[in-house]
Amino acid sequence: MCGLAGIIDTGLDPDSGRQIAEAMAARLVHRGPDGAGSWAEAGVALAHRRLAILDLTEAGHQPMESACGRYILVYNGEIYNHLELRQSLEAEGGAPRWRGHSDTETLLAAIAAWGIDFALKRAAGMFALALWDRRARRLILARDRLGEKPLYYGWAGSAFVFASELKAMRACPGFDPTVDRGALAQFLRFTFVPAPRSIWQGIFKLEPGCILEVATEPLPPRQTDPLRPGARTDGLAMRRYWSAASVVETGAANPVRDEREALDLLEETLARAVRRQMLSDVPLGAFLSGGVDSSTILALMQRESGRPVRSFTVGFEHEDYDESPYARAVAAHLGTEHVEVRVTEEETFGVIPRLPALYDEPFADSSQIPTFLISQVARAHVTVALSGDGGDELFGGYYRYLLLPRVWRRLRLVPLPLRRAAGRLLGAVPIGHLDRLGRLLGPLVYNSGPVNRAGDKLHRLGDRLRHVRAADDLYFSLVSEWNDPLALLAGETTGLVEPPSLLADPLPARGAEELAARMMVWDMLTYLPDDILCKVDRAAMGVSLETRVPLLDPDVVELAWRMPMHMRIRGQTSKWALRQILYRHVPQSLIDRPKAGFSIPVGAWLRGALRPWAEALFAPARIRREGYLQPEPIETSWREHVEGRRDWTPRLWSVLMFQSWLEANR
Repeated sequence: MCGLAGIIDTGLDPDSGRQIAEAMAARLVHRGPDGAGSWAEAGVALAHRRLAILDLTEAGHQPMESACGRYILVYNGEIYNHLELRQSLEAEGGAPRWRGHSDTETLLAAIAAWGIDFALKRAAGMFALALWDRRARRLILARDRLGEKPLYYGWAGSAFVFASELKAMRACPGFDPTVDRGALAQFLRFTFVPAPRSIWQGIFKLEPGCILEVATEPLPPRQTDPLRPGARTDGLAMRRYWSAASVVETGAANPVRDEREALDLLEETLARAVRRQMLSDVPLGAFLSGGVDSSTILALMQRESGRPVRSFTVGFEHEDYDESPYARAVAAHLGTEHVEVRVTEEETFGVIPRLPALYDEPFADSSQIPTFLISQVARAHVTVALSGDGGDELFGGYYRYLLLPRVWRRLRLVPLPLRRAAGRLLGAVPIGHLDRLGRLLGPLVYNSGPVNRAGDKLHRLGDRLRHVRAADDLYFSLVSEWNDPLALLAGETTGLVEPPSLLADPLPARGAEELAARMMVWDMLTYLPDDILCKVDRAAMGVSLETRVPLLDPDVVELAWRMPMHMRIRGQTSKWALRQILYRHVPQSLIDRPKAGFSIPVGAWLRGALRPWAEALFAPARIRREGYLQPEPIETSWREHVEGRRDWTPRLWSVLMFQSWLEANR
């Protein structure tokens, strides 16, 4: 895993360009502590920080020049099938004389032989790259299919700049740190800034599965709005080399109907993904929560390994949020070399001041804290860790996939005025009463047992019911923490419109007819890359740990969408197919329990130990002085939360993360 950065400015001489690119990359040393490199010629400079995983010798050093001399590559990621690509290149006579065994060299040779689009279509891996074409004098930026690795681009003054993280941009002369208020509104809605925007005006995220070509003669002028795939303007052109919609449509057209065949194919495909992601020249292990996804990955790793695999779990003092006993039981059954570390509240609180620097822009998924802690534990033992992320989005793991279709089947029969009344009534029931009801009645609607924190979930549902007109509104409302974020903004907002997110893009023509399937598509396009994968990448790279996600192997993704919905969600059982694979390796009794997620009691902490910190950031005078937010709605939510009348943890955490970020970026 690595960090990359670069600049294009036709007025730059090589020495000046190199200095700027190196200064940018120096801010990414956590992504690549093992080495640094740079390359420059008139008008362009590339820089790289290396975390050595494959081919630890100088043969893997970047920036890397192609054997033909045409291309210069800086690259962040891993190509898991690079040995297969080498064999194909050799068989076709397109292979150079290999200098080493790094996947960087393989990818560069594939691009030189096949072109960028075909090379990326054949590459199974996670990556972000910048490729300089010396002959055409153009820059090519590309990102992996589902957004495992980050890549930002935009303008600093008149220069075009790009980097793995936003913090590198601040090293560029002419960088303008102006908050994009449209992106801020999106953040307040989603608790993350969704692609293609970033929190800074003029700096954008490259969308997953996309290629951006940048002409340099002349250099494109500064853009105020992000380019979308299929668009071409002012020397910029963006296109998709991979489409999630196409995968969904193709899967629906070619379903695997035989259940036994589907399960055997799933285990075979998962095992192949795990096997090739275990390729490493440095120590490797896995995160383990004891849930379905991480346990499945670990079980397959252990089957592939000739010795006990290293597994890592973090335990917490708060019993309701501590899944370490479940992880310990799974690890004992599989015979892994298990490392479990219990952290105190004080250690957990100690992560909070680091969050603005880790994430570079406001980011408010509170599981970012335990994710950082488990990454820190793993990094003390290994350099690479496999995780179980992606299983929920592909195989139907989130509670909303089970709940919302059931709710809508009943709700659509109720007139809208009555729905709104029901929402108000549900919101009036104390959370504690609903928690007890969830523990008693949960098994009747969710066969894994009592529903954790049912009160919070039902209160949120009550809020949503007041705004729901159609089935899809349930989802849009559920993923919105502040339902009207523009009303929360201060300052001049005349004419400001909340930018559309990728949720507004057309759905696949086939395969998304059911509400659960549509939600899974939307999550795969937005929540997965911009929340889940961003959270893991920044937390892990903050301690120089590479994470790999076998469930997002292209073959696994394609197979998941070939499986009919009843193989993914069966009755009230989530991730049915994935569970059947796991039960071949781990007793069902060790796995079946309510899904808790990787969470911590932030809401309770805000009423207790974190209250002074929160109140300082929520101070109305401070918020007015900063000029970004209206303090009154925040005050109301804070008061209701502190008094225990409502649980506004996610929306309050989003404001706290913005305030913390703002303080760190003054």
